[in-house]
Amino acid sequence: MTRTHNLGFPRIGARRELKFALEAYWQGRSSAAELNTQAALLRERHWAAQAAVDLVPVGDFSLYDQVLDMSFTLGHLPQRFQGFDGPELDNYFRVARGRSAPQVAGHGACCGVAAGEMTKWFDSNYHYIVPEFRAGQTFHLDASRLLQQLAEAQAQGRHAKPVLIGPLTYLALGKAKDGSERLDLLSPLLAVYAELLDTLAAHGARWVQIDEPLLATELDPGWAQAYRDAYAVLGTRRAQLLVATYFGPLRENLPLLAELPVQGVHLDAVNARDEVAPLLAALPGDRVLSLGVINGRNIWLTDLNATLDWLEPVARQLGERLWLAPSCSLLHVPVDLAQEQQLDAELRSWLAFALQKLDELALLARALREGRAAVQAELAANAAALAGRRASPRVHNPAVAQALARVDARLGQRPSPHAQRAATQAARLQLPAFPTTTIGSFPQTAEIRQARSRFKAGEVTAAAYDDAMRREIAHCVKAQETLGLDVLVHGEAERNDMVEYFGEQLVGYAFSQFGWVQSYGSRCVKPPLLFGDISRPRPITVAWSRHAQSLTERPMKGMLTGPVTMLNWSFVRDDQPRAITCRQLALALREEVLDLERAGLPIIQIDEAALREGLPLRRAQWGDYLDWAVACFRLMAGGVADATQIHTHMCYSEFSDILPAIAAMDADVITIETSRSDMALLDAFRSFRYPNQIGPGVYDIHSPNIPSQADIVTLMKRAAERVPAERLWVNPDCGLKTRQWAEVTPALQRMVAAARQLRAELG
Repeated sequence: MTRTHNLGFPRIGARRELKFALEAYWQGRSSAAELNTQAALLRERHWAAQAAVDLVPVGDFSLYDQVLDMSFTLGHLPQRFQGFDGPELDNYFRVARGRSAPQVAGHGACCGVAAGEMTKWFDSNYHYIVPEFRAGQTFHLDASRLLQQLAEAQAQGRHAKPVLIGPLTYLALGKAKDGSERLDLLSPLLAVYAELLDTLAAHGARWVQIDEPLLATELDPGWAQAYRDAYAVLGTRRAQLLVATYFGPLRENLPLLAELPVQGVHLDAVNARDEVAPLLAALPGDRVLSLGVINGRNIWLTDLNATLDWLEPVARQLGERLWLAPSCSLLHVPVDLAQEQQLDAELRSWLAFALQKLDELALLARALREGRAAVQAELAANAAALAGRRASPRVHNPAVAQALARVDARLGQRPSPHAQRAATQAARLQLPAFPTTTIGSFPQTAEIRQARSRFKAGEVTAAAYDDAMRREIAHCVKAQETLGLDVLVHGEAERNDMVEYFGEQLVGYAFSQFGWVQSYGSRCVKPPLLFGDISRPRPITVAWSRHAQSLTERPMKGMLTGPVTMLNWSFVRDDQPRAITCRQLALALREEVLDLERAGLPIIQIDEAALREGLPLRRAQWGDYLDWAVACFRLMAGGVADATQIHTHMCYSEFSDILPAIAAMDADVITIETSRSDMALLDAFRSFRYPNQIGPGVYDIHSPNIPSQADIVTLMKRAAERVPAERLWVNPDCGLKTRQWAEVTPALQRMVAAARQLRAELG
């Protein structure tokens, strides 16, 4: 009998219950007991929702991040977080965000602890807290979190499978802060993993899932051998191990996975369908093969009949050794499509969220056990929905295809090289040394959110809503003038999300009400549904930006989201290459850039926060992706005159290995996140001799901590050691929408004062 299991479930709740519980605790409006009670209720609800699955995951639930959870389980904390009094929960949040809740202020909650560095989880929009390693460090086991969740699941009668991040993936995700070799820590790390596996087995865990997505990347010989060494140790423990890979094919690592002395392996058969047969042939005859047959990262229906066509022979061959699962954790998709009552019936029929994906999984398993006739009606409905999507005129627009066919490389060329443009822009803008600006958004206050909510509910007119937003823009412009910023922004009061807002104005997008996905901690995003050919029927931001510029004599930045980020932060159609969809976005948004220039905006920022995130996991495929991604950025930006300054922003990613591509974007100014990395990211820009201007983020907006003027000056002086001072800007590391004015105002006051000090000292 084919067995079903799940690799992970969305933890935030169908109505973002975890987000609101976390923020209530951080703001001092609830207690730790109340937070833990809400977390336990969510786990119980989520396990109940997975009742049809034979094995449910345990340990996939986290109060902030699963990598951070693994660090605490391994007793692995940086030195600056050791020695605090009080509950471990508060130290957990110190690592995550720099402080915990105000009611524990006496235990260091509000002191200036630098939060752990944050970056993207493989090629997803999920952010994790980066482990920090040093030579000779030790690890010690704290299994309390896993044991508590395992006991909860067992008490509810669930067949539970604890989920761990594998030791090699954990080491690879971290950074050696002293330049030491991470693999030197493998032996002491394995001792703790072995103890953990034995502990879980002693508490009734028959199977343990060990996630090793690193196996979908290129490994040098040392890391490949480390896999053999590690699982020679772990494979002898009492628990049965299922090593799970996902996000891509194994390629040369397929024999390595097949030879590991474990009881089962999981393959992402959505992204590595061609590897099912080779892996099956390579596996010993007693191993379980788990196949990820439902896409855990996108929201489109699975073609169930096509899946059964190739899956049925595998099931006949393997029998009970075949397990079925989603391709990866369902963390990356919304919880429940049934909540979406405002989507039209046709579009809804094309979609599947987490709960619906588990229904698809159960249907496939039933078809394998009982035959297709047992689920004939469901298979027919699935086929009809897929046929309707393929034929829908909503998906295909011949005019868009014709416009794209007329695009050539000349549209992506600025009139002059950067050095010449820089002189023209300097004459126009008349900015001081170390010019100050922000990344674009300012706090989304309760008043802003309420106005937007009432407008969407039809409780206020469009005119009244516009007036409210114009007042917010005027307040934001005045606040920036008072602060003394050199280049202003309108604050983005009218925008709900940097991708969703633009998608709402473009043909080819649709939007959910409750399609929330966790980005990090309590930060949730609601990715738009990019289902069809893209076009821009009218200007999107021009009126707001023109109004903002009319309120000040200082330069105003127009703020846009770039095509690659629009692509990577949407649920993207899967019926054509992503490069074509991206070019459609670039062509549509190019008109917005030109309209902003015609409206008199001297600076236009095109955010490409997700550029690196879209990189294929294997370097051999990077070139093709970067070629079309950079070409799309240039297509969007390339039509403006020399005097118009183009900015771009990227955050929470490593850039050292793609700097030639970033330089090829030819943006006049790039702003990047460097505060959590202590300006270390700029080392790559120095060695590469990046030719254009750079704004390194000088304070961490994802933490409520307010930086000191001295700290900002110190960071910028480090930056000036790496990049010529005349090419440096001073700015936060990201937008300010998630912060409060009480935090933003003093932080920006200190940032402006730091810039003035730098001008006096470095000139």
